[in-house]
Amino acid sequence: LSLYSSPARETKYVENPQTQLEEGVSRLRHVMEPYTAWWTELIDSSKVKVDSSLCSDFFSEGCEFLQNPPAGFYPRLGVIGFAGIVGLFLARGSRIKKLVYPAGLMGIGASVYYPQQAVSIAKVAGTQLYDWSLQGYIAVESLWKDN
Repeated sequence: LSLYSSPARETKYVENPQTQLEEGVSRLRHVMEPYTAWWTELIDSSKVKVDSSLCSDFFSEGCEFLQNPPAGFYPRLGVIGFAGIVGLFLARGSRIKKLVYPAGLMGIGASVYYPQQAVSIAKVAGTQLYDWSLQGYIAVESLWKDN
């Protein structure tokens, strides 16, 4: 007698009968199979055309940048995106908070990693904000003088 062998057992596989729901889903899949095959073929053929036209004409610089990113780009992008998610978590309640907190935290995260670009954006935004406030002041002043 061997210590490591066991006697052979005769096993029999019994398949569970299909329920009505499983039969209905199976019939539906068989009926829809030609349409889904046609649809996937259509999507695959158009996807190649769209990818080649987008990357070659309009977004070539962006596609190149994402294919060959600078060192540390994706971790920075992850931190900035995580800051936006934290902003959504902190912005419970008001809809205005849900707009301001994520955008603000993402802006702060982006300004930490890209300070020169943040300064240039802040300068442009500052001049635009000043122009808009001046136009608003002029409009209110003209309404005040008319009355």
